[in-house]
Amino acid sequence: MVRTVIKSIVESKVGNGDLLVKGWVRNRRGSKNVQFIALNDGSCLGNLQVVVDIEKFDESILKKISVGAALAIEGKLEESSGNQSFELIAEKIDILGEANPETYPIQPKKHSMEFLRENAHLRMRTNTFSAVFRVRHYLSHAIHQFFHQKGYYHLHTPIITASDCEGAGEMFRVSTFEPNQFPKDESGHPDYSQDFFGKATNLTVSGQLEGETGAMALGGIYTFGPTFRAENSNTTRHLAEFWMVEPEVAFNTLKENRELAEEFLKYCIQFALDNCPEDLQFLQTLEEEREKLLPENQRNELPLLEKLKFVTQNDFVHLTYTVAIDVLLKSNHYKKGKFEYDVKWGIDLQSEHERYLVEKEFKKPVILTDYPKDIKAFYMKQNEDGKTVAAMDILFPGIGEIIGGSERESNLEKLEKRMIEMDINLDELWWYLDTRRFGTAPHAGFGLGFERLVLFVTGMTNIRDVIPFPRTPKNAEF
Repeated sequence: MVRTVIKSIVESKVGNGDLLVKGWVRNRRGSKNVQFIALNDGSCLGNLQVVVDIEKFDESILKKISVGAALAIEGKLEESSGNQSFELIAEKIDILGEANPETYPIQPKKHSMEFLRENAHLRMRTNTFSAVFRVRHYLSHAIHQFFHQKGYYHLHTPIITASDCEGAGEMFRVSTFEPNQFPKDESGHPDYSQDFFGKATNLTVSGQLEGETGAMALGGIYTFGPTFRAENSNTTRHLAEFWMVEPEVAFNTLKENRELAEEFLKYCIQFALDNCPEDLQFLQTLEEEREKLLPENQRNELPLLEKLKFVTQNDFVHLTYTVAIDVLLKSNHYKKGKFEYDVKWGIDLQSEHERYLVEKEFKKPVILTDYPKDIKAFYMKQNEDGKTVAAMDILFPGIGEIIGGSERESNLEKLEKRMIEMDINLDELWWYLDTRRFGTAPHAGFGLGFERLVLFVTGMTNIRDVIPFPRTPKNAEF
């Protein structure tokens, strides 16, 4: 008999027939005559209720049916007279894998998020995390579908790189030498010429620079891969290993770039609303329970589903960095000294500033453009005022920055001058400069931290809970 997944049983709404199902026991209850097993196979949030007539099965089989055990059950699907729409009347049960109730940690009770992070290899078996990772899947699918429909090409950029796109220096070194055996040059410095790649290499922080070369040949590309940042940050919004989505589009200006980014975010969120209604409703209920424990002024103004719909149905607010600074300076929040960090033109906006603009001032997602050049990367197009660059950040409620991007500097002379000002070695990026030497053209792109999108859509409060196995300072378990 061919296995039937539980999701298809729920969606087909057919209440009769012989079926084979396989899954894990979420719960078991009943009396000495009849037992009810809640079986889940991960295909959906709901469990299938299995009715077990105790007299039909050997005790040796029944005693192995505990929470966490994997079962294969054949039986007849019938309409249920209880809370379930259907139930499976068990006729044959095979134990595929036992789970000792004395040692299996994911029991049917409330567990703290920290406990579940410590058991990340099993936490996907809970309703919360199975819902989160199904939503993550659909968001990933939406990203590929959006760009495919646009005619953009998925470009696989390298994970190992010799360039530091962001210029921050917070990168993980890649080497085949043991630290205490690393060869030295005549000056006593590490001799990378003897290493595997013949030069210093790192795990990438971004595929953008390589992505630009693709855009200047294929027109429109996007990358979607793992990126790494050795930033010693233990916040609810930072990971050392995360996934980035980075489109680069030839002939786009800053205006077209921000329009693309807004369309992209709305598409992905709507895709989740259309394809994950059950999971999102469950996550909304979870959010409401969590917020009951918070002071009223710390609760979200909109429930999760309403928040997501609000984003898809309203235009984002667009303003320049300069105007945003003026808004912050005129705010009562600033005048009453409620900002931890100072506000003045030229600062790199902190999360508290970004969230004030989104959550208090405009109550909508905000697109900020034209940042001071001194706080932005070397590759951004320099504006005519000589002080700002054609950069943009998109700010979301509860998240702060979710997308950062810019029109890229296409003028070779300006780009080289800016790189020299920022002490960036021109020789090491000769290949990148070639895109400005040979057939240069205006182009633009942005980067989306995928986990931040998942965080926003699921309503979770910690970024470590929207990636299967989080990598953070002092944590590389599993």
